[in-house]
Amino acid sequence: MEQKIYHGQVTPSMLAQELIAHFNRGNLKVQQIGTEDQLAVQIATTAWASAGGQTALSVSMQKVEDGVAVSVGEQAWLGVAADLGMTALAALSNPMMLIGRLSGLAQDVEYLNLKDEVWKVIEETAQAVGAGYELSDRLRRYVCSYCNTANPLGESNCIACGAPLGDVQPRTCKWCGYVVLHDETYCPNCGKQLA
Repeated sequence: MEQKIYHGQVTPSMLAQELIAHFNRGNLKVQQIGTEDQLAVQIATTAWASAGGQTALSVSMQKVEDGVAVSVGEQAWLGVAADLGMTALAALSNPMMLIGRLSGLAQDVEYLNLKDEVWKVIEETAQAVGAGYELSDRLRRYVCSYCNTANPLGESNCIACGAPLGDVQPRTCKWCGYVVLHDETYCPNCGKQLA
């Protein structure tokens, strides 16, 4: 399950509304369950889909401090694979049958890109409201390890006790928004190398 964290003025319901608006059409249906702070959206093919195989994908969104954590589950591929297999068999037995299967083939190709399309909608929605992988100014404060006082950015010494702040500024992974420790070289969430 792939997870990303968007920091800023974005909510689970905002992301869910955009997913519903984008995917609740044609051969796809979208269902939403949960509360304002924790939502799940399932995108699946309709029972009466005119072309393509059956598939489904779940997206979980949970409110976190100053943002939203988004997880996209693994897509159900069996129906798409079966439909592609039928198209291949039909083309082998009679290449002209491929013409009659073009609609199903096009739909299956679209389904193969479903997860990428979901992330694209989420990214565009987050960017539209100014959210991203960087911590908000409120969370990006130096916290003194001696007296637990929050200090403004750029302070070298604690404004309360005068202790040196050093490397206490929190940071996030530029690939997924996960809050990482200063000495980590790889993100514990996505596994990518931190710059």
